[in-house]
Amino acid sequence: MVKKFIVAVDLGGTNLKCGLFDRNLKVKAKTLFNTKSFRSRESLIQGIAGSVDCFLSSHRVSLNALLGVGIGVPGPVDARSGLVHFLPNIPGWKEVGLKKLLEIKTRVPVFIDNDAKLMTLAEHYSGAAKKYENVLCLTLGTGVGGGLIINNVLYRGGDNAAGEVGHFPLSENGPRCGCGARGCLEAYIGNNKIIQDARKIFGPRITLEEISALAGKNDPRAVEFWAKAGKTLGFALSGIVSLLNLDAIVIGGGISKAGKALFESIRREISCRAMAVQAKRVKVVRAGLGVDAGLIGAAIMVKINS
Repeated sequence: MVKKFIVAVDLGGTNLKCGLFDRNLKVKAKTLFNTKSFRSRESLIQGIAGSVDCFLSSHRVSLNALLGVGIGVPGPVDARSGLVHFLPNIPGWKEVGLKKLLEIKTRVPVFIDNDAKLMTLAEHYSGAAKKYENVLCLTLGTGVGGGLIINNVLYRGGDNAAGEVGHFPLSENGPRCGCGARGCLEAYIGNNKIIQDARKIFGPRITLEEISALAGKNDPRAVEFWAKAGKTLGFALSGIVSLLNLDAIVIGGGISKAGKALFESIRREISCRAMAVQAKRVKVVRAGLGVDAGLIGAAIMVKINS
């Protein structure tokens, strides 16, 4: 039987997304769960396996027609062995052989990588990074993930751990990060910190989506709020731009929806702080594939490895 389908999984600190794709990377179905609804590591693993079974039964796809399962996780992982080292924003995950556990449960090949690397793979394959050779892709959500394309190749580093821009230090004694260190970029610009800051200004029920909508209507407080967030992010990115001489920085994730106020502030900070030659070259653009970038990247990973 010709293998025609792929199950893709995007595991985040807030949501677990699952999708069924055909081999041409067209999505056939999607499901979304709250990650915190799974009370233990074991229940989360079972939830992933259960989603695979549900897709197969509801779409009348046989196990033999499945190329495999691709999973993006929000933390460092050995992509070759499928060992998840730890997940900064999901408790209970340390040195977990997720590939092996899921292959036993699903009885199909499983491929695992860092979620930001998969977002980067997807954006370079068919999104906003497609025309650039040297790119940093960021995903701004519960955590701040990153992936690097260098000379049109996904750069992994010796331990497949390259690209962790969220743990770029901004301060020697800053706030505690989910990774255990202090002063990481993620501790200043991750969703948890951003929403805490927002509710001090806008009230206890405000959402980031609402602040983005206000900024789109030129509300002064919302514009100033996102400009401040952009300045923090641009400050960190300036050093990376000077170091790597990038063609583009592609920004995705929920915070990227903040729009003009955020992006203009990032560009201003890079222009002021990065070295002139590198700052002139780099473009800062919003990701093109939206919330499905991680799922698409996971599906691409399965296709190119099968």
